[in-house]
Parts: sequence; structure tokens; C-alpha cells
Amino acid sequence: MGLFDAFRDVGVLAWLREGRQSRRLILLIVFIALLLDNMLLTVVVPIIPSYLYTVDDEAAAAVRNHSISSNSPSGTFQTIVSLYDNSTRLTNLSPQVGTPTVTPALTPTPTPTPNTSNCRKADDQLLNENVKVGLLFASKATVQLITNPFIGPLTNRIGYQIPMFAGFCIMFLSTIMFAFSSSYALLFVARSLQGVGSSCSSVAGMGMLASVYTDDEERGNAIGIALGGLAMGVLVGPPFGSVMYEFVGKAAPFLILAVLAVLDGALQLFVLQPSKVEPESQKGTSLITLMKDPYILIAAGSICFANMAIAMLEPALPIWMMETMCARKWQLGVAFLPASISYLIGTNIFAVLANKMGRWLCSLIGMLLVGVSILCVPFAKDIYGLILPNFGVGFAIGMVDSSMMPIMGYLVDLRHVSVYGSVYAIADVAFCMGFAFGPSAGGAIARSIGFPWLMTIIGVVDILFAPLCFFLRNPPANEEKMAILMDSNCSMRTRSYSTQGSSYQMGDDMDPDSPE
Repeated sequence: MGLFDAFRDVGVLAWLREGRQSRRLILLIVFIALLLDNMLLTVVVPIIPSYLYTVDDEAAAAVRNHSISSNSPSGTFQTIVSLYDNSTRLTNLSPQVGTPTVTPALTPTPTPTPNTSNCRKADDQLLNENVKVGLLFASKATVQLITNPFIGPLTNRIGYQIPMFAGFCIMFLSTIMFAFSSSYALLFVARSLQGVGSSCSSVAGMGMLASVYTDDEERGNAIGIALGGLAMGVLVGPPFGSVMYEFVGKAAPFLILAVLAVLDGALQLFVLQPSKVEPESQKGTSLITLMKDPYILIAAGSICFANMAIAMLEPALPIWMMETMCARKWQLGVAFLPASISYLIGTNIFAVLANKMGRWLCSLIGMLLVGVSILCVPFAKDIYGLILPNFGVGFAIGMVDSSMMPIMGYLVDLRHVSVYGSVYAIADVAFCMGFAFGPSAGGAIARSIGFPWLMTIIGVVDILFAPLCFFLRNPPANEEKMAILMDSNCSMRTRSYSTQGSSYQMGDDMDPDSPE
């Protein structure tokens, strides 16, 4: 027992004390939180459309069978086959009548050949799934959109640790509800609840990274790694969900995610100590003021419209594949694999490269590539034809996200007070607007005018928005911030920024970076 106490005092507690001061461990926690959150976000993509269609189809079949049984005569029928005219006659052996009554000959009908394919016809029931699935998927982003304006200022008052841990608790509850819910209403509640947890995790996580990585280049690299967790969640979620759903069952992938969430919660509990309230040392710029900044709005718009493309694909593409490609269940999730892999590649490459080539240029090219790739999706005739367009969509969105997320923090440092909860709440609002409007409007558009026209609309919107990124090339500093920049005797924390060859240095009394 003494040896165990010694190991605990010397090993675990020392590791935890170092961990609370380590930026890398904080980055790991944010990485895992985004990974699990986005696995839960995307694991439902291949499961819910097929599951809801199956439930609705069984309910419709039960209604038809009940209607047929209630309309059939009460008498007992026997079949008589004529050997001369190959017609079939029915005799009604009623219990009340002793002699059989011969009915007129019936025209023989060929026995239908059972359909062994996986193709589902484009009937009203399948088309209606576009709207139902779209609203279900959009509920998470809609709730997150409503919650973000409250979470951002809250982190300025109580710190990032408590909202981060609250996000884990809510996500765990949502995961359990997904595992055991069998009705559309309960699945809708579970998806909406996930929006609250995701708001806490993403806003607090990004704000925490921006506060501990004060150098612009280091911050861009750290946010790129954190977005790699988001990318891995998007990468693993759809194929993991589709394979587990077909071969194990609906509840299995959610129960596995719940176990992983518990491990993440334990790490947060010991390292972040979420019971402590740690408010920011200075009052941040109000949310309304930040939302009036045109440069922040352009960055937020890039995040919104780029992610809206994949958000419209999520509910509509599986149903379109079921209708036109006769796709199996596991193919509905695997179709998103190229986009997920390329997003992971894009975020890691351009986390470093975007700072050198110019984040505005990286985002502009990304928006154009999103538009072109999304326009090519309807030309696919099978699952293999989706590989290249989906790869381009994911890679381009990775370019935009890895460029715009650091720019949000950079704009706050350059033009406002360097407190990051509110600005990353705006970034998350932009992300959520894409995933709220995309599935809900996308499902209705796909039902009314078709999937190809849906892809055309969002592709053209991304291409038209791309030139606005040019305004982020060299954003001006706030007048008060410019005075600070020019005052070399000012005592404040140093941050270095570079924009197209010009550099700014803030103050000389720089505290050394926290130990790694």
C-alpha cells in the first residue's frame, strides 16, 4: 500500500501538475473532445436515413396488412383449378350455407418475381425522408446556434474549464439516448441535446487554445491540429456507423462512443479541474461589437458557406444513392470517406502552409474548389464516381477551416480586446448556420426540384462568395490598437503577426511562454 501511495504521489500527481501547465496536454484534450463530438455528429449520417425508412416502411406495411384483412370476406375460400381452360375458380364454403357457390372465372395474373436488389423506388415515402432526415440533422446545429451567444460570454466570466466539462456530460447523455431511442421524436431530442454539448466543447476548446498559444503562427498550428481531431471524427464516423449498423445493430456504435466519452471526461476532470472558476483578467469586447466587424463577418461567412456544402450532402446524398445507385447500407457511410480523408489532409497541410501563402488566399482558393467539386457530385453514376468530387469537397473545406479559425483570433488581437470566447462563439455560430440551414433547406430543395439542382445552388453560392476573402488580405488595426502598436514603452503581452510581408510587434515586456 505504501508503494502505491508513493507511486501516486510521485508519478500520477506530478504528471497532473505538469499537465495543467502543459499546452500540449490542453491541445490533446481539445483534440479528443472535437474527435468524439464529430464522430457522434457523423456516425448518424448513414444510420438515421436507413433506420427511419425501415421504421416507416414497416409501419406502412402493417397498415396495409390491417386494411386488407379488415376488407376480406368472412367466408372460407378454396381454390379450384380447371384442367381445360387454365382458369381459377373460387368456391365460397360459408358456414351457414351447406352447398358451395361457384364464382365467375378470374383472369389469371402472373406471380410477381421477388425483387432481390437493394434499390428502393423513388416513391413519396422515400422522398419524404429527405425532409424528415434534414430536419433531424439540422436540429443539432440549430440548438447550437441558439446556445453559442450565451456560451461565449460565459467563458469570459467563469473560464473555459467548466463549460468544457459540461459539454462532455451533455454529449454523453445524448449518446446514450441515440443508442436506445427508437422513435423519431426521441432521436430528434437526442440530436438537439447534442447541440448544447457541442457548443460548450467547441467554443471553450477553441478559446482555450487561443489563450494559451499567443503567437499567431503557433496558434495556427495548434488550431490546425485540433481541427485534425474534428477531421478524424468526420473521417471515422460515417464508415464506422454504417458498418456497425449493418453487422451489429443500431445501438452498438453509440455505446462504444459513450465508453470513449467517459475516458475523455476522466482526463478533463483530473487535468483541467473544472470545479475552479477562472475568469479572464480583462473584459472582452462585446458580442454585438464583434458581429458588427465586417472582417469578422467575412471570415464567418467563409466558414458558413463552405461547411454548408457538406451539410447539404449529409442527408440528401444517402437518399439519392438509395434511389439511383441501389446502394447497400454500408455504402451510404463509405461514400463520405474520401471527403473525410481529404479534410484531414487539408487541415494538417494548410495549418502550416496557409500562414506562408496568406490565409486569405488559401480560403479564397478553398471556396472556389468547394463550389467546383460540389457541382460535379450529381454526375456520379455509382459509388466510385463519388470519390473524386467528395475528395475535392473535403480538401477544400479543410483549406477554409484551417485558414479562417486562426484569422478569427488574429482579428480580435488586431482590432479588439484579446479575449477569445465571444469570437469563437461567432465562428461556431457560422459553422452551425451552415449545418442548420444546409440539411433543413437542402432536404426540402432535394424533394421539390431534385438533388442535382440542390448541388448546383450551393456550388454557385460558394463560387460567388469566394472573392470576398480578398478583403482579409491586410485588415486594418483598430485605432486604439494601432496606438499601442506604435508605443514601444507599453507594457503588455507580446504577440507577433505577419500579413503579406508587414509585421506588427506588441510591447517589449513579454512573459516567456508557458512550459511545454
